[in-house]
Amino acid sequence: MIAIVGRPNVGKSTLLNALLGQKVSITSRKPQTTRHRIMGIDTHENRQAIYVDTPGLHIEEKRAINRFMNRAASSSIADVGLVLFVVEGTRWTDDDQMVLTKIIQSNVDCWLIVNKSDNVKDKEILLPHLKWLGEQHAFNKIMPISAKNGKNVTQLRDMVNEILPESEFYFPDDYITDRSSRFMAAEIIREKLMRFTGDELPYSVTVEIEQFMLAENGVYRINGLILVERDSQKSMVIGKGGQRLKTIGAEARKDMEHLFDTKVFLELWVKVKSGWADDERALRSLGYGQDN
Repeated sequence: MIAIVGRPNVGKSTLLNALLGQKVSITSRKPQTTRHRIMGIDTHENRQAIYVDTPGLHIEEKRAINRFMNRAASSSIADVGLVLFVVEGTRWTDDDQMVLTKIIQSNVDCWLIVNKSDNVKDKEILLPHLKWLGEQHAFNKIMPISAKNGKNVTQLRDMVNEILPESEFYFPDDYITDRSSRFMAAEIIREKLMRFTGDELPYSVTVEIEQFMLAENGVYRINGLILVERDSQKSMVIGKGGQRLKTIGAEARKDMEHLFDTKVFLELWVKVKSGWADDERALRSLGYGQDN
């Protein structure tokens, strides 16, 4: 297995989707979009690469949900044969250093993936920074890429496949992820929430699928419950005249129909559940902590 690790918002999920050639991990411009460990399965000829997309590792653990995400990411490093450590251009933060420390402690092979390198306009800055990065650890490889634009992604995929041993497949060759359709539906709704709401909300919202049923006519009937922590957040999700919730539902339904390759009937509700993100029992009931 290959773990994709790094601090929040460096493009780990975008990289996983690019490596697979299709979307299995939700993305947004906001940090900590990924909350669960998600496997992406790339079967090519007689080799199968199993990538593990992880939540962004971060020093500050204000709430229980942050601790759960850090545990899920940290445990992934110890469970794999190769780590792809993703950093962002010429930026290096305390969180990056913390991730590197965990990698060094795990004594696992590590490739440094410098994402968003195309955003660095002054290449005279990039080259010395790459040299400096190489001095921080004995990385097996250092590779600048752009996951969003596809630069060097195919080369990275080929390099991973070259080091994989020929063996029996762990998953059937038509699998692209280990996650259930129910889980993917909840993640799609959460992605649309993050894209269509303000900066405050994403850290106080989660989604629970209350019904996931395939009807006799081949239509998926899905009921999603959106949990927020305050009444003001509920109003933010619903929007004026319910318009924002309609937009979130319509965009989520389109993605689900593309993913499931069938019609989807989606209904969404919003409920206030105060303190859910700092309640370990509530988090476990919502599926957090199962990755640890």
